[in-house]
Amino acid sequence: MAISTTSFPKIFHSHFECRSDPEFSSSPRPEKAGTRRFAACASSICAGATSHGLSSLIFRFPPNFVRQLSTKARRNCSNIGVAQVVAASWSNKSAADRVPSSAAVNAFDAAAAAATAAVESVPVAPLEELQTGVDSPVVDNFESRQDVQLKDLDLKEASFLRSDGSLAIHAGERLGRGIVTDAITTPIVNTSAYFFKKTAELIDFKEKRRASFEYGRYGNPTTVVAEEKISALEGAESTLIMASGMCATTVMLMALVPAGGHIVTTTDCYRKTRIFIETILPKMGITATVIDPADMKGLESALEKHKVSLFFTESPTNPFLRCIDIKLVSDLCHRKEALVCIDGTFATPLNQKALALGADLILHSATKFIGGHNDVLAGCISGPLDLISEIRNLHHILGGALNPNAAYLIICGMKTLHLRVQQQNSTAQRMAEILEAHPKVKRVYYPGLPSHPEHHLAKQQMTGFGGVVSFEVDGDLMKTIKFIDSLKIPYIAPSFGGCESIVDQPAIMSYWDLSQSERAKYGILDNLVRFSFGVEDLEDLKVDILQALDTI
Repeated sequence: MAISTTSFPKIFHSHFECRSDPEFSSSPRPEKAGTRRFAACASSICAGATSHGLSSLIFRFPPNFVRQLSTKARRNCSNIGVAQVVAASWSNKSAADRVPSSAAVNAFDAAAAAATAAVESVPVAPLEELQTGVDSPVVDNFESRQDVQLKDLDLKEASFLRSDGSLAIHAGERLGRGIVTDAITTPIVNTSAYFFKKTAELIDFKEKRRASFEYGRYGNPTTVVAEEKISALEGAESTLIMASGMCATTVMLMALVPAGGHIVTTTDCYRKTRIFIETILPKMGITATVIDPADMKGLESALEKHKVSLFFTESPTNPFLRCIDIKLVSDLCHRKEALVCIDGTFATPLNQKALALGADLILHSATKFIGGHNDVLAGCISGPLDLISEIRNLHHILGGALNPNAAYLIICGMKTLHLRVQQQNSTAQRMAEILEAHPKVKRVYYPGLPSHPEHHLAKQQMTGFGGVVSFEVDGDLMKTIKFIDSLKIPYIAPSFGGCESIVDQPAIMSYWDLSQSERAKYGILDNLVRFSFGVEDLEDLKVDILQALDTI
């Protein structure tokens, strides 16, 4: 089923202009290659088809038609949507059908003119419709064509997709996207701005009668597809994707916490988040209460003493993988009208549904498991439209927009998310059990182990325990270095969640600027190791880790 033309014509409804191209056609190029309006161009092509056959011209619609049309004829085609519908219709007919009679030529001319008129008369749809793929009148005009299947598919009620894995693959694409193409993959729209044909269109946009992204910092069709996928997985009304996880974190905090406000966070968290809370937010008069992840009495006390705007932490946390009782925290905070935002990067949208558990917002460093290939930086935040819109407004001011090429990498990565996470969950669980039983390992931190302080809670609110295991080897700083340097498979690097396994020693990787005693205040001992399991074979990883332990 081809999913296309649901939204794009609502923004770009101008005449279709084209020229023949020798790359598509065996016909000789005209002496003067000019642009012509749709009806005239279609008429000349149809007339030429009597001697050459339509299959010899641009409307032959080869498999990579949309890509070639986009790159080689963009300056000649100001409405690719009409071109695609007509081309698809003709290309799917038999060769005999593609040689029209004079009556067919006249009919084609009339249809072309009608199509152009229909496109130009399309009423402007609100942005919400653009993002959910509601059909426009021009789509309805072509709905009777069996060759181009145009169905009104609702992302929110796609009952035929019953699993997160299927949603990760098809949400935002097969379920309707704002880019007109019948390509399976989403095109990358590299543009810094979006044009208006006339000043009247600009005024309509400014007065909210017309939809447009207007400027690259405010949105991009490729980026919207990535956002729709994440919204589908999280069960969120809206998602905003940004240039990094820290970008999402900082913009969210500045947007939702007023000057002079108060937040609650936890002792164990990503260090850069802690630095922002401790050093940047106080410049805005924002203070913080820091509690142990399991200290609900401390949370209740903070809610009583302060006008708390937001509770924000990770679950599981970094690097000790502590788990927050999201439902209980949400209940306590909502009684005092405080918002709850959970960073679910370590959990992924597959292992944990924070919004369903009661959180107001869910944040991810999409660089990690969501992207999953160690090749892109991105961050995202999902939740109700009103909150995401508030964050988006500040984001438009501060910048930090995700490049559409990066958005494409996120889209590609998400299509294997369920396969990767399943493998990483399984490998991490088995290796955590092996490490815990090993005489040269003092302690293992993993929510899937009964020894974990929140194991019972993790079983209640998670369907898998993630691909990262932290553990302490039986040794000092140098012995731990020897263990890590003896590993052959994982890379020594600061990230996690990708296909390739990654290992790091937090005392060096993240806290080396602090003294040993200062690191110990955060629980970061010299023998702590954080291991992110990739999708390599379990046996290979096990053999590698065991041989490295043997060296110490």
